[in-house]
Amino acid sequence: MTVSPASTLRSDPREEAFYNEGLAVKSAEEVADAVDPRIRPEDIPDDEEVDESLSRQLSELVHHRDHHHHHGDIEKHAPEEAEHIYVDFEKGDPRNPINFSRTRKWVLTLCACFFTGLSAAAASTYNTGFPSMMRDLNCTTFQASIGLSVYALGFGIIPLVTASFSEEFGRQPLYIGSAIGFALMHLMVALSKNIQTVIVARLLAGAFGSTGATMVGGTIADIWLPYERGLPMSFFAVAAIGASGLGPAASGWIEMNHRLGWRWIQWVHLIITGIYVVMIPILMKETRSAVLLTRLARKLRKETGNHRYRARAEDERGSLRTLILISCTRPLHLLITEPAVFSFSLWIGFAWGIFYGMIESISPIFKTLHHFNSGQVGLIFLTMPIGTLLGFLTNVYQERLYQKYVSQRGPEARLYCACAAAVLFPVGLFIYAWSSFSFVYWIGLAIGIVVFMWALFIMYLAVFSYLADCYGPFASSALAGQSLCRNLMGMAFPLFSQQMYARLTYKWSSTLLALIAVLMIPIPLILFLYGPAIRRRSKFASRVM
Repeated sequence: MTVSPASTLRSDPREEAFYNEGLAVKSAEEVADAVDPRIRPEDIPDDEEVDESLSRQLSELVHHRDHHHHHGDIEKHAPEEAEHIYVDFEKGDPRNPINFSRTRKWVLTLCACFFTGLSAAAASTYNTGFPSMMRDLNCTTFQASIGLSVYALGFGIIPLVTASFSEEFGRQPLYIGSAIGFALMHLMVALSKNIQTVIVARLLAGAFGSTGATMVGGTIADIWLPYERGLPMSFFAVAAIGASGLGPAASGWIEMNHRLGWRWIQWVHLIITGIYVVMIPILMKETRSAVLLTRLARKLRKETGNHRYRARAEDERGSLRTLILISCTRPLHLLITEPAVFSFSLWIGFAWGIFYGMIESISPIFKTLHHFNSGQVGLIFLTMPIGTLLGFLTNVYQERLYQKYVSQRGPEARLYCACAAAVLFPVGLFIYAWSSFSFVYWIGLAIGIVVFMWALFIMYLAVFSYLADCYGPFASSALAGQSLCRNLMGMAFPLFSQQMYARLTYKWSSTLLALIAVLMIPIPLILFLYGPAIRRRSKFASRVM
């Protein structure tokens, strides 16, 4: 539509005051926030629907009532686009999250990444408490392993809902609610009287902790411009992968103390998470610009009585039924229909499954072959942050390549080191496989873990950075789609890894996984070479382009 000059729109002094606050009026094509391309004209809400409360929409959905209109009456339900005036931030508006000060951006980034580290550490520290848990709860190793698997299951499934809802209702409420729920699940595990309660609590802990994985990438995309995201994304990847090794280094020694054991591993987590719960409302601000604009548009409508003013994101809110269909199916839609999301999800999913299988296998391998105790096994997990550190340093070089070539290659400039990591990935597994002998010094196994974690860090960071650049406002949904695939693999591998090692031996099991990794080497190379053409055919990525 053609927007009238701002001066002709300011017929009301209240509107004049609102414009003085720095908002601009724009056409649908001019606003920064894109809406889901699956939105049809008849899905766009009318003036009454756009301000309707969520509770009322829920009541109408439950009772199957019409939404203030006849579904066939398109003229009433889908007003002409010219009737709407979209509000947007003026350039440089400090309320826009992308214009936050660097200090605030780093506070938000580090606060979100701390949650990532907590949820990552909770995955691996649980595993170190198996001996005392099996003794206290009279359960088998396999039953205890289910607690590790269902944690990954919660990580994978819940973001299908929460990631999209965060794009509609805001990041901050989900951070706060998830942190509280995550803390309560540690309390539930610590007080459990049987393994069934532990398994349920671990599933819910994964569900709440998933916010610290999936939504952080979207938060970083909210506040940092693409050329600035390299370092923040590196801190995110360090927290997601490095913390998985730092936690067991401490929990292994807690497990060795007969007066502490597995319950105190959970109590320590609860104490740290509780401190975070207190700090997060103070440090974490809303970063989703579409949510902030929606609040401002709602305020403008209320103060002026003019319902023509909207945020572009409100076009997705015709009804709760539409919101559920569009928002909650978006991650699956992207995973199934977007080649970049699907291929990267398959690649990182396989690596993540091996990672979870390795978390479970390290203890029996080092105890069986080298007679390590629980504390020494915990220290072996320090190989994970060492590999993460190498990955972090590699990313410094990757960032230089990105800054040099982004103007020519676009988001594909994120993938230079990812192509090298595709080769490094099976190399680490081969080293791990052929060091699995009692006569080979344990440092060989440790080197294999370091090389594998080095590759995993580069892969993980490349997937998150690349998808965030490609899908912009839909980044959380794209990352939730790959998170589903990644964590389903993480769930499955611990359930069969012990049986696989028993049947094929340590060396041949890891060799088989390494050979599969070799077959996946072309994945990042294909996206590096043909990514722009693939994105041009995408309904979602093409809008960001």
